[in-house]
Amino acid sequence: MKRILLVDNGSLRAQATLNLRRLAEELARVSGEPVEAVSLLHSHKIPAERLGGDKAVTLGPLAERLAAEGVTELIILPFFFGPSQALTHYLPERLGEVQASHPDLGVKVALPLVDTLHGLDPRLARLLADNVRKAIAGMQRPTVVLVDHGSPIPEVSAVRNYLAGQLAALLEEEAGCVTFASMERREGDEYRFNEPLLADLLASPALAGREVVLAMLFLSPGRHAGEGGDIAEICEAAMAQSPGLRVVTTQLVGEHNGILEILATRLAQGLAGEPLLLTLPAGGG
Repeated sequence: MKRILLVDNGSLRAQATLNLRRLAEELARVSGEPVEAVSLLHSHKIPAERLGGDKAVTLGPLAERLAAEGVTELIILPFFFGPSQALTHYLPERLGEVQASHPDLGVKVALPLVDTLHGLDPRLARLLADNVRKAIAGMQRPTVVLVDHGSPIPEVSAVRNYLAGQLAALLEEEAGCVTFASMERREGDEYRFNEPLLADLLASPALAGREVVLAMLFLSPGRHAGEGGDIAEICEAAMAQSPGLRVVTTQLVGEHNGILEILATRLAQGLAGEPLLLTLPAGGG
């Protein structure tokens, strides 16, 4: 018996869990396969009344319950842009603990949303371009900045840069420039690959008096990309310090209906068993 789980990192904001649940329901509708939304961390702390009375549970406890009920295969669909440490380290470690008590449980983890190893796929870049085009109405060739959270591992930042290259090609006639930035980074030279930071880029003389569109490489509303979140605060501070600078943000990637097509592909790959991000066989074999 198998179960399909759409998994994000998790947030303390109810909007993120509600968006994940919406996508799981839509994916189930278009695929004909039951899909359940679950987070790796955090969401279980959200009061149930903010989630329509249906309290969230995180992946570890859910996997333990499903295995105890006789589920023998979990197909994990990552709601992540790239191979973050949450997927490559925390997830196998946590599910390995479940398998220690339930050795009949096998796990297949599908590829993240962006796959740079199995052929060119422009769908997510097209989605980003669509979001930008909705935001630039009335602007004359603005600067477009693809902004993400920032990551401690270069493979995830490389996904952002890969998408920025695709986005630049798609917006060649509509944007004056397409570049990228991170919202934040860890201290130390070893994390310099996250630069430029968004606050520094918006404060640069090159953008003084410019119209700037932030292409938001975020999946769901939360404390970073949600209303009144960190990105909004950075933009407000930048515009206050640089009169004439105008910054607008796009909708989030996970709020665009086009994300369902990519998720449906990942589901089909998970069901077929290839290509996958990783496999945790039953019995530790």
